[in-house]
This record gives sequence, C-alpha cells and structure tokens, in this order.
Amino acid sequence: MRFHGTTRLPLDLLLVPVRQIGARLTPSLLARYASALVFLPLAPSAADWQALPHGAVLRGLYARKVRKAGDCFHLRVGAQAQTLLIVACLAEEASTFERLQAAGKLARSALDGDPQSLLLWQQGCSASAANATLNATVAALEAAAFRFASFKSKPKKREPLARIDIAAAKKLPDLDLTLATAAGNNLARWLTALPPNTLDARGYRRLLQELARRLKLGFKFYGETELKHLGAGAFLAVSQGNGTRDAGIAHLAYRPGVATPGGAASSGRAGAPISLVGKGICFDTGGTNLKPHKNMLDMHTDMEGSAVAVGSLYALHALRSPVAVDCWLAITENRIGPLAYKPQDVVRAYNGTTIQVIHTDAEGRMVLADTLGLAAARKPRAIIDYATLTGACVYALTERYSGAFTNRPEARELIESAGHSSGERVWCFPMDVDFDTDLESAVADVLQCATEGKGDHILAARFLNRFVPKEIAWLHLDLAAGSRHGGLAHIATEITGFGVRYTLDLLRRGWPAPRAAARAAARPRQ
Repeated sequence: MRFHGTTRLPLDLLLVPVRQIGARLTPSLLARYASALVFLPLAPSAADWQALPHGAVLRGLYARKVRKAGDCFHLRVGAQAQTLLIVACLAEEASTFERLQAAGKLARSALDGDPQSLLLWQQGCSASAANATLNATVAALEAAAFRFASFKSKPKKREPLARIDIAAAKKLPDLDLTLATAAGNNLARWLTALPPNTLDARGYRRLLQELARRLKLGFKFYGETELKHLGAGAFLAVSQGNGTRDAGIAHLAYRPGVATPGGAASSGRAGAPISLVGKGICFDTGGTNLKPHKNMLDMHTDMEGSAVAVGSLYALHALRSPVAVDCWLAITENRIGPLAYKPQDVVRAYNGTTIQVIHTDAEGRMVLADTLGLAAARKPRAIIDYATLTGACVYALTERYSGAFTNRPEARELIESAGHSSGERVWCFPMDVDFDTDLESAVADVLQCATEGKGDHILAARFLNRFVPKEIAWLHLDLAAGSRHGGLAHIATEITGFGVRYTLDLLRRGWPAPRAAARAAARPRQ
C-alpha cells in the first residue's frame, strides 16, 4: 500500500478461507487448532457429552457455568493446553440481529491472541438453529479478522487467521451467501475507512477501474465535461468548488453470463438490471455553509453509501447472481472556495428540474439527483440508493436502524422483513405527497431542502423522488446505522458497512415483487 496515493484493492484478503471437515472430532484433531468454538443446547444429552472431546470435563463445567441460552465459558485443553476452547449455549429462539450480536462477542474472544487456525462445530442442537448460529459466527469471524489499510511507518507484526474449519457432516446451508456478504461488507468498510488524501476522486476512480478489470465488469466514468454536456447541473454545482477537475459519476455493470476471473460463466438471463446508486462524497466540508470541527472530522466517511453499493455489487458477483446489476456512484468532494456553490443559487438537474439551493451542506441529495436520473435513463427494473444523508434520520432512529423510503408503499412489509431476517434493520418512513409543500419554491421547481431541519430525512426522500420515474420501483436507504461507536451486531468497528447483508436479503426475496405479491413475499423465511 502507498501513502498519498491509491492503495491496491485487497480482494485476496477480504475473506479467511473456510472449509468443512468431517463431523467426527477427537482430542488429537482438536489439538491441531489454536482456538475452537462449540455450541451446545441448554441440556445436552449423555450421548452429546460422549461425542465431545474432553466431554467429562466439559460436562462438569457446563453444569456450573451455563444457566441460560447465550452463556459461555473458556478453557484451555490439550496436553499442553494449546487450544483455547469456547463452549457456548446456543439460543434456539433468537432474531438474526441477536445471533449476530452474540456471535460478534464470541468471535472477538476466539480471535484474542491472534490464532492462526480456528474450529467451529455444534453438538446436539436443532438443525435450523445450528445452521443460523454457525453462519452468524462465520460472518462475525470474517468481520473481526479483516484489517483496514494501515499507514503506520512501523506496523505491529501479527499473524493473521489462516483458516476457519467447520466440523459438519453436511454442507452448511447458506454458507456461500454468508461468505459473499462478508466479503462485500469488508470491502465496503475498507473503502470507507481510507483517508481522504488517499481516496480522493481520482484515487477512487482508479480503484474502481481496478475492480472492474479484475472482476470483468463494464466501466464508464462520466467526468465533469461530459456531465456538463448532459446537463447534470445538480452534481456540477457541488463539484465546482473542488480544486481539481476529477469528480464525476462512475458506472459499473455486472451481467450474468460474462466470464468471471476463474474462467467460468454465470448462468441465467440478465433482463432489466437492478441499479445500485451510492453517494460518494469523498470529503464533506459543508461547502459555503462550513461545518464546525467536530462535525467535519470524520467526513471522509461520507462516501459510505457508494462503498455499500460497491460491496453489494461485489457480493452479487461472487454469488454469480442471475440478476443484472448496474452500480452508479456520485464521486466528488464538497469543498469551500471562490467557485463553490452558494445558498440561493438556482441550478438545473439532468432531468430538467430546477433547484433553488438553500444549504450547501445538503450536497448529498444534489449529487444523487443527477445520479438517479442517469440510472433511471437506462430503464432498470428497480433502483436502490444508499447515502449517509441526514442527521435527522439518526435522531429519529439512533444508529441501530437505517431509514427506508420507497415509492412502493405496498412493499413496506417486505422491505422491513428483509431488515429483520438479514440483521440489518430498517424502518420505513412516510412518503405522503403533502410533504412536498415544504419544498415549494417561488423561483424554481423545488427547494433543495427546507430552512428548518425538522423531518429533513423525509423531505430529502421527497426531493429525490422527483428524479425517479414512477414506473421504476425505488428504495432509498438513509444509512443512519452506517457508523456507530462500538460497532453494531457482529461488526466491532465504528464503520459498519451497513447495507450489504440487507441488499442481498432483499433481492433474494424477489424485490421489487409485483404489487399483488408484495405482502405474501414479506413473510420471513424459515
């Protein structure tokens, strides 16, 4: 990796290799691992204890230390106590979020001391609960083992986790999905954490070009000259304050049936694509309405929406999804300077809508307006956009949920259900037409935002709604949960990469479902 320049995409480091081995375990096999984690029911049978290495010792400790689901204890086993064994009581009934949260704590314990090998297995648990718990634990281990880019001149030497083995007689259901979403989440978090003098607009473009080359994706970058020709005045209003002319809108395209790096071909017919649209503000000063110090400190993460779109695309590619996917990323900074846009400017967006600027720190909805317009011009089947857009959404939900807004209100149950089953929870806000009265302008078609902050997350969604034709199903995710002190669920880092798990779950449920089928499709999968 280089300082003051582009870093190489860590695609070969996104995941720790995972394999499944036979279900029969012996003390000698267990001794080959630095750490191991076993899940047991609340009341294991005598046969369960007999099947476990060191079963007699574990049985006595379990009786004293485990009283309820979620309880666990640690001990070292083997001739030289070389294996850290974590024994946990599996919860038969738990939400996906609760399983991920518990798995995150166990993963951090299992990785303490930087083990190079780790074993997972369960004994005596029901198949459905065991599968859900083991998948959650793999996701948590992959998240905890992954490391962000480091620019230390003397980095601390550490041995990475080399492999995760799962002792099971049958293939773990959904393991491929778990690994793909984990890789996508790790990529999203890695991009988001990069410093702004590394991931500037030029550096981001180069990384995306590298990603497209390595995954054999289509790639096009609409620079400022081309965007001016297209009439994308909302995006250009924000980018004109930059000191360099390298901002633009990136388009990556995945199509099933195109040869993958391994030489295989994806199957299935693409049809109309799903478009993933991301806000990629590489650094946000607030522009002319300058942010104070504390509000600006972490504004290199204001591109997390674009990173989640890229991570979702990566995960869908890894799964060889039969769904065609377009990824549209609005990449710029929002700077202050003599050319920066100003309150009361009037600009014209790509779709012809005129916008009266009110506050230059509402730049996200400006760049998304034209990016949504470009995406919609390709007539996709549906659009999902991701943005760290409003503080109002954080105040409404905290950082535990993200806000969802859609032009398909009949799909609300499906949209929220995908949040529950993925563990990345969302809440649908109202999108009634009468909110538009707060955005009426005397001199343009629409106000950029209201002068007061109340309901800004809803008004931002109503503003964006103008740039998506009614015939295209659209979901806007305001990523209130994109950053949370102490992490969220199985993610321990402040940058959560929220949205990749959610997107894959939502698409697996068939969104956008036909309107008559939306409610039936919302029923959780078992």
